[in-house]
Amino acid sequence: MSTVNIPRLDLNFYINGDTNQRKRFSDDIGKAFNETGFVTITNHGLNKQLIDKLYEDVKALFALPDEVKMKYEVPGLAGQRGYTSKGKETAKGFKAPDLKEFWQIGQTVTDGSPIKDDYPDNLVVEELPSFNSTTLEVYKKLESAGIYLLRAISAYLGLPENYFDDKVHNGNSILRTLHYFPITDPDALPDDAVRAGAHEDINLITLLIGASADGLELLTRENKWFPVKAYGEDLVVNVGDMLQRLTNNKLKSTTHRVVNPPRELMKYSRYSVPFFLHPKSDMDLSSLSSCIDNDHPKQYDDITAGEYLDERLREIGLKK
Repeated sequence: MSTVNIPRLDLNFYINGDTNQRKRFSDDIGKAFNETGFVTITNHGLNKQLIDKLYEDVKALFALPDEVKMKYEVPGLAGQRGYTSKGKETAKGFKAPDLKEFWQIGQTVTDGSPIKDDYPDNLVVEELPSFNSTTLEVYKKLESAGIYLLRAISAYLGLPENYFDDKVHNGNSILRTLHYFPITDPDALPDDAVRAGAHEDINLITLLIGASADGLELLTRENKWFPVKAYGEDLVVNVGDMLQRLTNNKLKSTTHRVVNPPRELMKYSRYSVPFFLHPKSDMDLSSLSSCIDNDHPKQYDDITAGEYLDERLREIGLKK
């Protein structure tokens, strides 16, 4: 029997629901994250108009000439801000780089916190003013939705509801706009070249705003690949490695990938926009004592979020 449990959950039940609705949401997301690490979320705060505008701007960005995009690729930032060109990121354990290019937007600190000095400024696309304003709005809305999701997860774990609040406020979160470019010569591809090699996310949770085409798959407990599809404007949300470490594997950071399309569709682009919700770098990722017992001994060494991120960026080739 398949253990693929990807429920469609209404975030409004948690934000504005009664006690029973909130508990049901928390139990449902906890159960899914315990079993498969994935859910889809509706009523998350982004309307269709904003999502459509986002994808319009993302397509316009990647349609810019390469020489224009390259102005925004900054050595030394490990791809954490601005443009990252083709062939730069390789999934851990793979030799061929992913078939993609991307742009990353980071935290905008507006409350006077000194942590602002720790973050590089976001790069402003001079050629596309609306890209900057649209992505900033999307960033803030996904960050807000993510905080509510973490509160529901906290309740499931028996933690205070606001356990994550101060850890992710002004956190090192990233909005990534992705272009999986057309594959014009399939026969010339290395054997293991795919749009995104099998991997787990680094962060606490990832909130993905749909995609312009199919291709996302997760690896089930039976070691089989299962396609993940969202309804319309729903978010796909999954557990990252930081949350898996914190919960000593109680919540699953599930391996996933983006496969190449059928040959007849390789000439088309695929776009997607994930939001990687990170805590501040000083968050302690030591496994929670409540998730450790005789049947579940501690699996991970103690480490901070910043140390772990640094380690993983080196593994995937973005940091030297």
